[in-house]
Order: sequence, then structure tokens, then C-alpha cells
Amino acid sequence: MSAPTPAAAELVQRAAGVIAATHRGDLAGAEELLAAFPGEQAKTLGFYLLADLALGLVRAGSGQSMDDLVRELSLLVAVTAGQPPPAGS
Repeated sequence: MSAPTPAAAELVQRAAGVIAATHRGDLAGAEELLAAFPGEQAKTLGFYLLADLALGLVRAGSGQSMDDLVRELSLLVAVTAGQPPPAGS
């Protein structure tokens, strides 16, 4: 993926702010940041780019392939949700 534009970078920073606010228990701040997105498409793009960057950091630190990381994440989500692992995992 190419480097984000300044507008996309702002969306990523806002998405990261939502997560940070939520983790520190500032639910009002998280809601305020969510409401500041200009629309659902911008919100989706911001969180997608944030996830892509975060997975890239984990991949660089772990040496795993992106496919392996996504498979591991999918299993973790399934276990956390109390669901059986996805087929083929």
C-alpha cells in the first residue's frame, strides 16, 4: 500500500485516538472523535488504514507473513467470540 495522503493520515490519527480514548476509559472522548469523522466511508478508511499499519508493525517485529498474522487474528477473534475456528484454519 502506498503512503497515506495528509487527509488519510488525519483519518488514521483520529481512528487511533478513538482506540486510545476507549482504552483509557474516556468513552465520551471516543464518541466525540467518532462523531468527528466526515462520514461512514471516511471512518471505514481510517480504521482500515490503521489496521493495515498496525499489522505491518506486528509483521515487521515478528517476521511472520501477513497471511499468517491474519489467520492468527481470525482464530483469536473466533475464540474470543466463542465461535468455532474458521474452516481451513
